[in-house]
Amino acid sequence: MLKKHKIKKLLENSGYIADGSIATAVLLALGMEKPILVEGPPGVGKTGLAKALSEALGFPLVRLQCYEGIDEGKALYDWEYGKQLIYTQMLRTQLDSYLSVSTNLREAVERLAAEESLFFSQNFLVQRPILRSFLSEGRSLLLIDEVDRSDDEFEALLLECLSDFQISIPEIGVVRAKVKPLVILTSNATRMISDALRRRCLYLYIAYPELDREIAIIRARFPQICEDLAKQMVEFLRKTRDLNLRKPPSISEALDWAQALSILSTSRLTPNVVGSTGGAIIKHQNDMQKVMELAEKELTE
Repeated sequence: MLKKHKIKKLLENSGYIADGSIATAVLLALGMEKPILVEGPPGVGKTGLAKALSEALGFPLVRLQCYEGIDEGKALYDWEYGKQLIYTQMLRTQLDSYLSVSTNLREAVERLAAEESLFFSQNFLVQRPILRSFLSEGRSLLLIDEVDRSDDEFEALLLECLSDFQISIPEIGVVRAKVKPLVILTSNATRMISDALRRRCLYLYIAYPELDREIAIIRARFPQICEDLAKQMVEFLRKTRDLNLRKPPSISEALDWAQALSILSTSRLTPNVVGSTGGAIIKHQNDMQKVMELAEKELTE
């Protein structure tokens, strides 16, 4: 059984700096075989956690990106109707011979219906992400990303899957997971997730990291960034997040900014540096004006 410090070390080796609450949630999810619902602002590392865990634990990553209107045909399974039609065309002679012994139309339909399971078998089943994860021979990591973008009907589909790790396919029956995957659901909290789905999950909230951890995240990914510059970056970013911006800079933008500053061999932040590289962290013109005012105030000697 993995220990919390071991999980933190494995994630760190995969480039993800986790705190104690993240490591504990992962430890419990592995031990209890329960999904984790990870909420937090966009860009704080929710999807990154799943990717890093996949690499650290050696679990193949199966990702389902949610969106408005997603249904079982995109998430669970579908039928290859084109393939079924081709097989029907190829077997036309055999079908004609098989049905020729029927004395009337009703008997022909009944004989054909008795064999319809041949065309609704695993040979014609399209495995969408959840079913593919369930049928994996080894343990996989199933990432259900941005579940808050889906709707109530899709949540209802998830309930059976995440309660008993099984899927009901009317034409085949119940398909149970060969090995229970590690499941991570992410949400940006743009819509309230139902209590029924929450009850089936462990809960983890990832906020913007504290100063020291954000510095460690930047330096872990870009060790060429000196600690003084990393500290200056993080202190400035934390102040920008208090400006009521339309799109506050997240950890992913912080890493983009660190990469930009590394490419330019920057050693110190100035208003000119922020002005020339601000496109890495700011995505709206009105936000840029506010950030430049902050830079002139905080970074001018």
